[in-house]
Amino acid sequence: MALQLGLFVNPSAERYRETLAIVEAAERGGLDLIGIQDHPYQRRFLDTFALIGDLLARSSRLRFFPAVANLPLRHPAMLAKQAATLDVMSGGRFELGLGAGALYDRIATMGGPRLSPRESVDALEEAIAIIRAGFAGGQKVDFEVEHYQLEGWEAGPPPAHRIGIWLGAYRPRMLRITGRLADGWLPSLGYMKPPQLAEARKRVDEAAERAGRDPAEVLGIYNVSGELTDGARGEGPLDGPPEHWVETLARWAEELSLGAVLMPAESLEQVETLINEVAPGLRAATG
Repeated sequence: MALQLGLFVNPSAERYRETLAIVEAAERGGLDLIGIQDHPYQRRFLDTFALIGDLLARSSRLRFFPAVANLPLRHPAMLAKQAATLDVMSGGRFELGLGAGALYDRIATMGGPRLSPRESVDALEEAIAIIRAGFAGGQKVDFEVEHYQLEGWEAGPPPAHRIGIWLGAYRPRMLRITGRLADGWLPSLGYMKPPQLAEARKRVDEAAERAGRDPAEVLGIYNVSGELTDGARGEGPLDGPPEHWVETLARWAEELSLGAVLMPAESLEQVETLINEVAPGLRAATG
């Protein structure tokens, strides 16, 4: 499958008009994906799901997903409803990025639970089952698990396509859950450099195989960052001119078994350069 290319977008309220221009450029430039941060406790941010609905209505081919949805502040039954709704309304252009959550003191300011790392991963594993049931629809659903209790939930509507659940995962247990249960794995360069990603991918693949799955079913999506320059190389692995980005990302795509790359969207000027100078070269290099 051809390498999918996308952007990682900041849902800043102040930059809303620039976000519209960035997404319009991505649509016009033939990109595939838009991932949007989800930090509901950040007062400067728009609500990610409302923003995605707006952007889906303004586009016709781009696919959108939260990168990643903050599970402690978004109940899984409602996540299933929101995801399916956006997918139906857009004709199958929504995917669901999902995370166990972090910054629990900030989450608590909005009434969310303060969970330990173990509890947060337990809750995520339970949530995946609930969301899958929500996507299936057509029957009443009961769940009596540690973190969620649902009785007689009438799940639905079903989405327009099989929505992928893409996990932001770094630690061993989360990597194993990704291999067993997820459709995609979404690490970020800022938290996991390529050598560590290669080792982590082995854990994902091993867990998939133990679960009787083909590891290729778990899409590798790398959220990268770096500075585009006129020629000089910087300190970061991607810092440099567009041809350096092409060479580096093409190598990572092959070595790390990537199916998609999310590039930064810090300004419209940066995005235009990525679309016009990096994306064509990267597509050519990766076939």
